[in-house]
Amino acid sequence: MDQDLAALEAALAQDIANAADPAALDGVRVAALGKKGRVTELVKSLGTLPPEERREAGAAFNALKERVTEALAARRSALEAAALDARLAAERIDVTLPARPEPSGRIHPVSQVTEEIVAIFSDMGFSVAEGPDVEDDFHNFGALNIPPEHPARQMLDTFYLATAGKDAQPLVLRTHTSPVQIRTMQAGPPPYRIIAPGRTYRCDYDATHAPMFHQVEGLVIDRHTHMGHLKGCLIDFIHAFFEREDIKVRFRPSFFPFTEPSAEVDIGCDRSGGELRIGEGDDWLEILGSGMVHPNVLRAVGLDPEEWQGFAFGMGIDRVTMLKYGIPDLRTFFDADLRWLQHYGFPAQDVPSTAGGLSR
Repeated sequence: MDQDLAALEAALAQDIANAADPAALDGVRVAALGKKGRVTELVKSLGTLPPEERREAGAAFNALKERVTEALAARRSALEAAALDARLAAERIDVTLPARPEPSGRIHPVSQVTEEIVAIFSDMGFSVAEGPDVEDDFHNFGALNIPPEHPARQMLDTFYLATAGKDAQPLVLRTHTSPVQIRTMQAGPPPYRIIAPGRTYRCDYDATHAPMFHQVEGLVIDRHTHMGHLKGCLIDFIHAFFEREDIKVRFRPSFFPFTEPSAEVDIGCDRSGGELRIGEGDDWLEILGSGMVHPNVLRAVGLDPEEWQGFAFGMGIDRVTMLKYGIPDLRTFFDADLRWLQHYGFPAQDVPSTAGGLSR
């Protein structure tokens, strides 16, 4: 019997050692110690032995059961430790690896300059307002004192949309962001101090014009706002945007239907040598239009021009982007050329602020 028990123990030890995972080891345990296991069957056979052999055989069977149980526990611990080591090896982080390369995505110059403009005017107390790209005739033309015969209303300049029925009010793709000023004044009582950046649409396409482009309008309405406030606001903006305090600024009389008096704003530049240099020389370059809000515009939104007055201004974001960052052709803004964006674009982490610097 001793030889049989030794052979059984050796066979079970081999099975335990060969178990590759906890599931296989559990199968060995059931085969040895389960209800019909090999060791269990030996214990059950004690009743068939003569009385004088039972005590010695029982002790031998129990000792075998204990050794098999200990071997199973030791193998289970070894398998669990190996599994933990494998997991730690798979999930570890090698802190000696080089840093990841910078992300290759770039912010479009128009998006960057829009954020620069918002940052500057936000510091002046302006809030950002938005409006729809599709406008009706009243908001895009009528409320802005643009008469029916004005050239801006012609189909050569404006994208008109089909409307249902003869008497339906014409719908257009907005030709400027000035309708946002009208909607702002209709939405609540003055005072107002807003800028309205966004897309605009006109029938035009060349190196300096596109059928879809970006503008920003500004509006200030209060009881005591005057032309001096307009000039101070725009001069401060120009110096902050181009990041030069020595840029000369000129206000030249002009005409816009929605402002009176109106002024084009020019900045000093130098065009000698076939290059354009901002802030140098004796030449002038127009960059935006401005003026005091026309009384008819105030009446159109229900404000009394005897009590309220203010100023408005507007500029092409694409145009000032070209000037500041030396981009020669407006059409390249919309070519979706990744090489161009890699050259003129900005890192995603380069967030403009007047405190940290607009262009770094």
